[in-house]
Amino acid sequence: MEKSCSLLIYFDKGTPAIANEIKEALEGNDDYAKIEAMKKAIMLLLNGETLPQLFITIVRYVLPSEDHTVQKLLLLYLEIIEKTDAKGKVMPEMILICQNLRNNLQHPNEYIRGVTLRFLCRLNEAEIIEPLIPSVLQNLEHRHPFIRRNAILAVMTIYKLPQGEQLLVDAPEMIEKVLSTEQDPSAKRNAFLMLFTCAQDRAINYLLTHVDRVPEWGELLQMVVLELIRKVCRTNRGEKGKYIKIIISLLNAPSTAVIYECAGTLVSLSSAPTAIRAAANTYCQLLLSQSDNNVKLIVLDRLNELKSSHRDIMVDMIMDVLRALSSPNLDIRRKTLDIVLELITPRNINEVVLTLKKEVVKTQSGELEKNGEYRQMLIQAIHSCAIKFPEVASTVVHLLMDFLGDSNVASAIDVVVFVREIIETNPKLRVSIITRLLDTFYQIRAARVCSCALWIIGEYCLSLSEVENGIATIKQCLGDLPFFSVSEEGEATDSSKKVQQVNATTVSSRRPAVLADGTYATQSAASETAFSPPTLVQGSLSSGNLRSLLLTGDFFLGAVVACTLTKLVLRLEEVQPSKAEVNKASSQALLIMVSMLQLGQSSVLPHPIDNDSYDRIVLCIRLLCNTGDDIRKIWLQSCRQSYVKMLADKQLRETEEIKAKAQISYAQPDDLIDFYHLKSRKGMSQLELEDEVQDDLKRATGEFIKDGDDANKLNRILQLTGFSDPVYAEAYVTVHHYDIVLDVTVINRTKETLQNLCLELATMGDLKLVDRPQNYTLAPESSKQIKANIKVSSTETGVIFGNIVYETSNVHERMVVVLNDIHIDIMDYISPAVCTDVAFRTMWAEFEWENKVNLAVLIWFSQMVTSDLMGT
Repeated sequence: MEKSCSLLIYFDKGTPAIANEIKEALEGNDDYAKIEAMKKAIMLLLNGETLPQLFITIVRYVLPSEDHTVQKLLLLYLEIIEKTDAKGKVMPEMILICQNLRNNLQHPNEYIRGVTLRFLCRLNEAEIIEPLIPSVLQNLEHRHPFIRRNAILAVMTIYKLPQGEQLLVDAPEMIEKVLSTEQDPSAKRNAFLMLFTCAQDRAINYLLTHVDRVPEWGELLQMVVLELIRKVCRTNRGEKGKYIKIIISLLNAPSTAVIYECAGTLVSLSSAPTAIRAAANTYCQLLLSQSDNNVKLIVLDRLNELKSSHRDIMVDMIMDVLRALSSPNLDIRRKTLDIVLELITPRNINEVVLTLKKEVVKTQSGELEKNGEYRQMLIQAIHSCAIKFPEVASTVVHLLMDFLGDSNVASAIDVVVFVREIIETNPKLRVSIITRLLDTFYQIRAARVCSCALWIIGEYCLSLSEVENGIATIKQCLGDLPFFSVSEEGEATDSSKKVQQVNATTVSSRRPAVLADGTYATQSAASETAFSPPTLVQGSLSSGNLRSLLLTGDFFLGAVVACTLTKLVLRLEEVQPSKAEVNKASSQALLIMVSMLQLGQSSVLPHPIDNDSYDRIVLCIRLLCNTGDDIRKIWLQSCRQSYVKMLADKQLRETEEIKAKAQISYAQPDDLIDFYHLKSRKGMSQLELEDEVQDDLKRATGEFIKDGDDANKLNRILQLTGFSDPVYAEAYVTVHHYDIVLDVTVINRTKETLQNLCLELATMGDLKLVDRPQNYTLAPESSKQIKANIKVSSTETGVIFGNIVYETSNVHERMVVVLNDIHIDIMDYISPAVCTDVAFRTMWAEFEWENKVNLAVLIWFSQMVTSDLMGT
């Protein structure tokens, strides 16, 4: 069994020190050699060695040493070694150290006394401690506070032993006297902790007697006072009124730790709006005053809990919470925005959006390297605000459209998705959004953003001027045609003739060629002699973004361009009375589409056009050549109707999620009805009156029984032993992220006392047992709750197995009961979550989930399998 110790040092057991060498060093007169030898002995003991032959040597040569370091190591050694035999009795040789401990407790040096008293706090053997009690009590009145505070802890430890009340009958009275005269803050805290642990009534009496002086006490003592208040109010909720006054008085304490604990205690004890508002104010002050990011994250978690249970109060604190955006940490900003978005109301929406707009403008400075990610979070937050409250969309949409050309692609995608949703849900903004989009379209550099923006142009350009401007913008961004050219031995020729000649020679003689990047392309034999290789025409400086993206081989974007031009031409037929203008626009659109097909089928790009994009562009060409009413209706109406339906389904899904989160609970039929108006209000403060009202409301709505899902807990209990076994055991498995907690109930079904009962567990797979349960003694037909913690280090399925070992007085051999295996499946610690499409694709690209298989190896393997099946 692993034993607890205050010293944990890694030691390489591959090269252990020889016991004889340690013994020789301890027998010498060199204190430095003794120190090194003691360290080696302690590290060997911590790593499982026993070294019984060293004890007498240490008693003879180390005990008399006056060196402080040697004495400290000696106490650590005595703490680690086994002090009892197999029957649980103290070994006789342990008596040898009692006189040394008594001398140390009376030593003139304060350090020796203090560390010895601290060592006594870790002893559990009453036979060793009993002769030392008079010396311990003398140290309670020592002049040095270091000795007094450790003496108080030693008294508390002795009193908590099974025989402690017989060893120190009047310990609480002595400590209460010490507490009334003590001036040292740490010693005073230890004395109050002793009363709190061992004599709670005396601690409560002392607290209520000095209630006016509590704000003047030290930080350590105030923390113990708060812990006492929590414990008392949990057992007797009727007395919390007189303690809440103490908590509120401590909210102005100079210590931030005390203030934080006060706020948490106040929330746990009271539901009155005054108390909750005071706690929320305290959390907001800590959020702004503390510089540690971990503290800010913890405070934000507490505010998030308040938001769930007291949303009405937190709504008034929304601007205070928003101040946390001044932190440069992205996790803090993300958590702050998540809290704020759930506290938005029609009263505060304008202030919130104004603050978010200011933060978006700040991200343009470029001083911080993660401004792009922060801007993306702000855009998503503004998007959510605009969806909930459409009236604020007009104040933010034009500002956000300046970021369509953002270098952070994810941020630009969020902006264009936001614009697409706003232009549909806010028809009044359509004209201004289309005008702004056409003006800023040339700034867009991401293909996905261009695709979404082109869809918006194709669907929402309705008037004649908008359609014409849309076609002109696309033509300008595509630049001059064609997209590539071929030169005949240095002489310039007409572009159309060059394309025809290249196509003709390609048909006559083709052969595969390996390009510079290792890909295959079809090359004409005649072109080697008559023509130089075709080259891309990058266009002039005025050429826009669409051309540069197309020349990189993005033909999906080319298909989107073709569909957008088709929609614009079809709509132009409806709004343009002049047939000549319609025919001109149609011919220009056809020329652009044919040029994109020629570019995709040429050898100028490393990869040809994909089949889906090719079919889509060809469909657009056929549609412009021969248009029917049904096809026109599909292209101009059905696409937009599908998008409207998608938005409606999204809104419905979000509404259902909100309803699912809202837990509906009811009061039980036999619950007590407490009539607030018939109660006596004599001596009750306003805070207590508010608290009574809130408690009644909670009982009426069933909030007090919301967490009592005992039925679900019963369904997750695993039986570990049989009903006929002498020891029955069952476990409740709790899986939280990467921690597994086994709450094992062990029942002694025999008429005998089971001694040294131990739950021995082992794991298979990537599971690690954190701590091993200790030995217990079970009375006849009694039970014991044993907890075991297990860490999960991967997503593989693991198995927990083990047995229960115990001894009885009649049988000298140890009895073993084998337990059923507990299978931990990956689905037990993986919970479903929701993320946006952009976030999912980003994570997918980052982690590279696809299994990349070498095609040549796969072909060779298939050929080998085929030959084996055919017997060749």
